[in-house]
Amino acid sequence: MRTFRHARLLAATGAALGALALTACQDGSGARDEGAAQSGSPSATQDVSKPSPGKSPQQTGGGSGSGQSSAGQADPVKSAQNGSGAKAGQGTRDDADPERLTICNGSDTRTTAQPVARPLNHMLLTVTNTGSKRCALMYYPVLRFDEMQWVPQAIEDTQPQAVTMLEPGASGYAGVLLSAADGSGTGGNTGHRLVVGFQGRTPNSDGGPAATPGLPAKGVHYDSALSVTYWQTDMEDALG
Repeated sequence: MRTFRHARLLAATGAALGALALTACQDGSGARDEGAAQSGSPSATQDVSKPSPGKSPQQTGGGSGSGQSSAGQADPVKSAQNGSGAKAGQGTRDDADPERLTICNGSDTRTTAQPVARPLNHMLLTVTNTGSKRCALMYYPVLRFDEMQWVPQAIEDTQPQAVTMLEPGASGYAGVLLSAADGSGTGGNTGHRLVVGFQGRTPNSDGGPAATPGLPAKGVHYDSALSVTYWQTDMEDALG
């Protein structure tokens, strides 16, 4: 009899424990949340190679050293070529490409011709950029007094290391040796009208309209020693 009652007590106790476990599952208490453990970490079957919505493939998996540009970022090479960007134009100055040079000539400059006391028998040519763009004074001026039939030569050791460029409002200079100081020149003459020609991109080419600066009323004496310097950015270099 005791054995039978003991068995029934054990069976009742087991049934009660099972009922408690079933109730816990139904009302959500006492159970582990598997979804919370998965939050923030990919599952074994998730494809992480696909970019997130709204991002381009270059933006995913590409760091600052990946060599790829972010979507919409300007190409620095194209920006320089188009003149845009924070440092637009660097490395693309006009004087870097002879074909893009704007040549200084009589149409966008003002030219004066002024005899000077020192050095003796010299005259100073001054060309001022009156245009809105920087321009290049190429090589040396081509001079012609009145109906002169010969071209004065350039003094070769005055050639500068770079093209003389004039920003708007800036001036360039050339010195003119009018006659030999020791009297060794021949064919002396007096010029009353001067034409200053400008050279183009290649030596002895036409650079555009010439200039006709005024001369003193008495004219300017010159002889066979007549010669000119290359265009300079400094007045002292032109007369030195």
